[in-house]
Amino acid sequence: MELSDWIPESLTWWDIGLAAAAVIVGWVLSRFAKRGVRALAHRTPGITDPVATLAGRLTQYTIVLLGVGVALAFLGANIQPLIAIVVVVAVVLALVLRGIADNFAAGVLLQTRKPIVVGDEIQVDGPDGPVTGTVIELNGRAVVLATADGRLVHVPNGTVLREPIINDSTHGARRSEVEVRVRRSGVAVDMILEQLLDAVGSADGVHQREHPRALVTTLSADRVSARLQFWHHPLHGVTVTDAVVRAVGSLIDASAWTGTVTSEPASPPLTPPDEV
Repeated sequence: MELSDWIPESLTWWDIGLAAAAVIVGWVLSRFAKRGVRALAHRTPGITDPVATLAGRLTQYTIVLLGVGVALAFLGANIQPLIAIVVVVAVVLALVLRGIADNFAAGVLLQTRKPIVVGDEIQVDGPDGPVTGTVIELNGRAVVLATADGRLVHVPNGTVLREPIINDSTHGARRSEVEVRVRRSGVAVDMILEQLLDAVGSADGVHQREHPRALVTTLSADRVSARLQFWHHPLHGVTVTDAVVRAVGSLIDASAWTGTVTSEPASPPLTPPDEV
């Protein structure tokens, strides 16, 4: 029995050569594509080696299968069942990996457009309400936050990109304020405010380039209430507010006034408001 007996009459040696060429070209292209995808993934911040390897292998297998499909078409095989299987598998993978793909794409956008970077203090919406923390990692799946009470929060990239983000660190400083209520005891309002501002400016951590200011909220013959606003490092709001409250409280103790000081930081306080 000769080899020609195994070959259908409609199939020529030219078809066989094209089929073999399709397989070889597909295999060669798959190798280059795998290397290219891995190199691109390694240059993208936040993509780990396992993710880069997986992406390269998936690309390689896809191109190899495409080359085999083209080869079968040259040989005259009916590739419609193969196409149907590939379509079904692709749909199933799309449904299963949709969340992973969304988070991966969102992670790429976050790391290229850089609305947040490692070290920023941000506030995002969580299942139990807003979550405030410092960004310690940006990866292909989530943004990892460290909260002030020692918890690690993994926020999916898709959620960070889809929901509003409050970045407390963008401008390099934040403003907080304390409310002061004192009994005047015949002292002029301007003198009271001047001494209060001096006390605020002397507190540790208060920025000097943005001057504190005092805004009177209520005024009567024997009492004055004012908001003292001051700027500080974005991550030091609680400690600086504590220093300001102590400084203003010491001033009240050393003067002829009587009153209270209540802290009201710009962001939701991590501890109950201090009162002197």
